[in-house]
Amino acid sequence: MWKNAAGALALALFIVGCAHAEPAKVLRYAARAAETGFDPAQVTDKYSRDVCANIFDTPLHFDALDRPVRLVPAVLTALPEQSEDDTRHIFRIKPGIYFADDAAFKGAKRELTGADLVYTLLRHFDPRWKSGHLFKLEAMDLLGLNAYRKKVLAERIPFDYSHPFEGVVLKDRYTVEIHTGHPEPRLGLYFADPMMGLVAREVVEFYGDRIMAHPVGTNAWRLVEWRRSSRMVLEKNPNFRETYYAEKPPADDPVLAAQVRALQGRRLPLIDRVEISVIEENQPRYLSFLRKEFDLLEELPNDFAPQAIPHDRIAASLAKSGMRAVRYSRSDVTLSYFNMEDPVVGGYTPQRVALRRAISLAYDVSKQIRVVRRGQAVPAQGLIADGLSGYDAGVRTLNSQHDLPAAKALLDLYGYVDRDGDGWREQPDGKPLVLEVWTQPEDQFRQLAEIWQKAFDALGVKVKFRFAKFPDNLKAANAGRLQMWSLAWSADVPDGENLLALAYGPSFSNKARFRLPEFDALFERLHRMPDGPQRLAAMQRAQALVVAYMPYRAEVHRQFTDLVQPWLLGFSRSSYVRDYWSYVDIDTARQPRTPQ
Repeated sequence: MWKNAAGALALALFIVGCAHAEPAKVLRYAARAAETGFDPAQVTDKYSRDVCANIFDTPLHFDALDRPVRLVPAVLTALPEQSEDDTRHIFRIKPGIYFADDAAFKGAKRELTGADLVYTLLRHFDPRWKSGHLFKLEAMDLLGLNAYRKKVLAERIPFDYSHPFEGVVLKDRYTVEIHTGHPEPRLGLYFADPMMGLVAREVVEFYGDRIMAHPVGTNAWRLVEWRRSSRMVLEKNPNFRETYYAEKPPADDPVLAAQVRALQGRRLPLIDRVEISVIEENQPRYLSFLRKEFDLLEELPNDFAPQAIPHDRIAASLAKSGMRAVRYSRSDVTLSYFNMEDPVVGGYTPQRVALRRAISLAYDVSKQIRVVRRGQAVPAQGLIADGLSGYDAGVRTLNSQHDLPAAKALLDLYGYVDRDGDGWREQPDGKPLVLEVWTQPEDQFRQLAEIWQKAFDALGVKVKFRFAKFPDNLKAANAGRLQMWSLAWSADVPDGENLLALAYGPSFSNKARFRLPEFDALFERLHRMPDGPQRLAAMQRAQALVVAYMPYRAEVHRQFTDLVQPWLLGFSRSSYVRDYWSYVDIDTARQPRTPQ
């Protein structure tokens, strides 16, 4: 019992206040694959990078609603200043931006400074962190950094972050100069990539090898709960700077435009909490959305496209309930790679090239689009996707051809024939020809495997399929242990070079382990060229080399549709805008209660 009337009155007022309090605004959705962690330098998968982008600021980011996307300052006072020859770049950080509170700061409020940008950049060169993005920065030739990393590796010494580098110079508390050994006209694009999520040295040193589980940034969100491969919960960062909604209403979407106008001038983020479940199977993820357990369905599963978006328009039954369908291209490519170091499918001799080309010709990509993708894709002619510089809609290549007689004739010509009459081809030296393809256990991947199975059977080539979870396959692919694997790659920045990097020798994204001096030299040259016709021609030549040697069998460029519940406001989508959580609102009066 309360000891006095004042106490009872206080309790009553508290209860009344709670009864009238504004309910928390919670965004709920499901990811279709598990995360791997939350360290910007280490993670390379889409699902982890999406979360990182909302926890960590990058120096620049892409405007939330502008289409085509537009690069804008995030924590900088303006876009970086560049010298006339594009070799000197000046970054000026806004004062008064603070990290989320964390034990690593020992109770002090920690401001973001230029030293954090320097440290974030240097971490990619520190071999300890095994950065999957290093190749992007190595290609910039930040003066002194590549040579120092080689020294660290050769002498097996710790990376010294106090070592002076001509390529990265802290000029004052908020100003950093970057100097490159050659022109870098598009350097700013990569400073909007989640790999450049700004981290504090104290946090990394405090958590050490546990840093993947302890993200601490300056962006709008902080991780408060993580059940690996199951659930992530994020809440507002109380230290997030004062920022207000000022997006331009789109001209081609009146419903979204009205929502955008209503959000003008409100402080970001507009919601309080984000809850992400991991549901890898398509059907339960889709049905959970229809049961209103989620506010957003990212990447409508292709199996349900005919019902949800017949003729690529939202179904009348869904539209009647107020749902929206947001369609967009991710400028990505799905592909199957051949491990070029493998003794059976790898190599650069005409014989091995013929084997890979024959396998490509035997594969019916139109069946993938029709049966598995349900029309939500177009055939890929190469690595470069629509929406990226270097893409040519008029190009037709081997990648889009299905010609089984030609595939068989090619194998016959180069000695891949059935010598013992068992119905299966042997290698030219008489050894068994048995290929191994890795994939994931989910329904869609099994369907894709069936198409590959039919292609191999028609060729008379034995194949074994191995199934494992995506993170396990990714780890094995990075170590070069898979002979063949099918996966998708989305462009990090709106430039075709980003997908061509899949075939660049030093690139971490080069899962095929393709090493062709002619391609590498061409890639390095186009990297330094200013935008224009000559660079576009170089990109198309680079793509032609990949098609010719066939380290990858590029398959399709996908079209995506997100479904949005009527109470989720202001939602739009671009593959380059990952921090969209801050720009959406929720009408709590219409949103069902969060399931317990």
